[in-house]
Amino acid sequence: MRIDVLTLFPRMFEGPLTESILGKAIDKNLLDVHVSNFRDFSTNKHQQVDDYPYGGGAGMLLKVQPIHDAIKSLQADSGRTNQRIILLDPAGKPFNQKMAEEFSKEEHLVFVCGHYEGYDERIRDLVTDEVSLGDYVLTGGELGAMTMIDATVRLLPEVLGNDESAKGDSHSTGLLEHPQYTRPANYEGMEVPHVLTNGNHKLIEEWQLKESLRRTLLRRPDMLEKVELTDEMIRLLDEVKKEEGM
Repeated sequence: MRIDVLTLFPRMFEGPLTESILGKAIDKNLLDVHVSNFRDFSTNKHQQVDDYPYGGGAGMLLKVQPIHDAIKSLQADSGRTNQRIILLDPAGKPFNQKMAEEFSKEEHLVFVCGHYEGYDERIRDLVTDEVSLGDYVLTGGELGAMTMIDATVRLLPEVLGNDESAKGDSHSTGLLEHPQYTRPANYEGMEVPHVLTNGNHKLIEEWQLKESLRRTLLRRPDMLEKVELTDEMIRLLDEVKKEEGM
C-alpha cells in the first residue's frame, strides 16, 4: 500500500510513521509513505496557501490551487489516478473500524490535512471522502490522519505478527473485545477465571463470547442494535442481563 499525506507540517509525521507497527510495515516493504508540504505547490511568490473568504466571515480558507497541484503531482509520481483521497474535515463522516477495513483494501490512500478556518469548497470536488475523527475540532488534520493511518495499516496482511489478532479486535466483530489475561494465574489474590485455565476450548469460546456481550451491553449498548444476534448470542445475552440485574 502507498500512503501520501498532504500537510503544512510534515515534521509532525517524522516520528509516528517510523515507529512501532507502522515502522515495521515500512521495513517489510508492506507500506510506502510519502509526506508532502502542499505549501511547496503554491504559485504565490510568498507561498501563500490561504486567503480571505468571499462574502466575508471569520478566519481564512485554504486555497484550491496548492492542493490541486499537489494531488496532480503525486498522481504523476505514483503513475496512478485512482487514489482514495481523504479530506480531514470536522464536518465529514465519522471514522470507524468499518471505514478502516475499507481503506485497508485500497492500493493508494491520500490524506489531505486542513488548517485555518476551512476549505475552499472546490477542494471537496478533488476528493473521494470527507472524514472526521469525531465530534470535536482539532487545530489541524494531522493527528486525525495519523490515527486513521494507524487503524488502517494494522489491518494489512502480514503487518501484525498474527493476522487473526485484528479479526477479534473490539469493533471488528461488532462487539467489544472480551477480557483477557496472562500469567501468573493468581497475582496477589486477583485470579484468572478458572474457565480459561481448564483446557476446555468449547467452554472458553462460550465464556469469551458471553463476556464480550457483557462488556458491550454495559459500555456500548448502542452497538448491540447493529449486530445480527445468533440464537446462542441471544441466550448468553439473556444470562448476562439476569446476572447484571437488568
